[in-house]
Amino acid sequence: MEKTIIELEQAAQTLKLLGDKTRLTILGLVKDSECCVCEFVEVLQMSQPSISQHLRKLRDAGLVKEQRRGQWIFYSLNREHATYPIIHQVLEQIPDQKEKLTALEEAGLRIQCDS
Repeated sequence: MEKTIIELEQAAQTLKLLGDKTRLTILGLVKDSECCVCEFVEVLQMSQPSISQHLRKLRDAGLVKEQRRGQWIFYSLNREHATYPIIHQVLEQIPDQKEKLTALEEAGLRIQCDS
């Protein structure tokens, strides 16, 4: 990975956002795939408004991207963000979140967002 210099304020803001377990889990979930709010609600067992507040903070900071498909908005990790190297390093140190998405798929709960 290419080494980049990140502004101190931007690095501090990113680390502050990553300091929240819910936001860290959300970033872990979108590390390798897209997810919509309904999937976060199922995985995190939190209310939709609460999840939306966390996503808004991540989106406003530019850490996640959103793409609207019909009535659904899908979120993905913004790999072009200046602090992505920090995010990448942190996500490499936490447990993989893929099993949570696999469990959703097996329960048929990922399909509901495809329409």
